[in-house]
This record gives sequence, structure tokens and C-alpha cells, in this order.
Amino acid sequence: MGQAVPFAWVLGAAAALLVPFAHAGAERDVRSVFFVAKSENRNQVHYGVHVDPGCAPVGPAPVFGYWRMFEHGPLATEPLLARETRAYGFSGERVLAKDPEGGRVLVVLAALERRPILVETHSTGGACVATATTAIGGIPASLSSVFAQLRWPFGVDSLTLTGRALADGRIVRERIAP
Repeated sequence: MGQAVPFAWVLGAAAALLVPFAHAGAERDVRSVFFVAKSENRNQVHYGVHVDPGCAPVGPAPVFGYWRMFEHGPLATEPLLARETRAYGFSGERVLAKDPEGGRVLVVLAALERRPILVETHSTGGACVATATTAIGGIPASLSSVFAQLRWPFGVDSLTLTGRALADGRIVRERIAP
């Protein structure tokens, strides 16, 4: 029979084989279009979009959310749990357009059902980029973040949307009390 191969070597070889596939997939994601922060801790839910090499959205539901776990370190991430989708998931998502230069996806956050968000993707300087637009204080704006002021012991006291007005680039904010 042949010699036994050390288990650590097998794990290392398997990891080496997976790295190109994981890296290639990650290159096609725009990892952060906007995020939700909360008063409870420094962790944030970031929303990204899966795109193809031409920067068009991929699949019927290309926008995704995931945790940036800043309490654990600057690069730590975790998926959203099923029980968290009511607060951070989507109540609707629809691809509106796809073409060789990018596309558009309309999403509705479960916590902001009256505020649809348009995610647009395109290429800039050979890299895929995405922007999220919605109305903030009645003004069309690029959305950068939502801050959730939590209520003790449970619930949300308010949500503050922050972005830049599309017309003139000024910072706009809107506080929404549920």
C-alpha cells in the first residue's frame, strides 16, 4: 500500500483548490452598496449585489445582506440568520433591467416597506460599482446608510436614512418613527 498522507496536507491542498473559485466569485460581487447600523453595537448589515463580468445583476434575487461583525474584528462577516430577515431582509426584490453595461434591481427592505430602493450597477474604470437610490425626506438621493435607534428591551425607536441628494450632492437625512 501507499504511504499515509498527513491530514493537514490534505486540508491545505483542499483549501488551495478552493481559493481560486472563492476569489473569482468574490470579484464579481459589489460587497457594499449601503448598510444598516444600530445603536446596540458596532456591527452592521451590509447589502451587496452579485454581478456578472459585465456588471449586470446575476439571478432573480442578486441583492444580498450580510453582517459585518466589527465587534469581532475589521474583516469578520456572518450571514443573516433566518430569524433576522424580518428586520434586515427584503419583502420584495425584482430585477428591472440587465444589459452588457450593468442593470437595475428594485428592492424593498422589510423594515422600510414604503421606501423602495433602486440598486443600479455599472462598470467604472474596469471595476463593477453599484449605487442605491431612494427618496430621503422627499428628495431623490443616493442612500448610504440607515441607522436603527433601538428601544429597550425590544423594538425600534426610529430609523434615520442618510445619503446625498442626486441634484446637488448635499447630505440629506430623514428620521422615521415606526
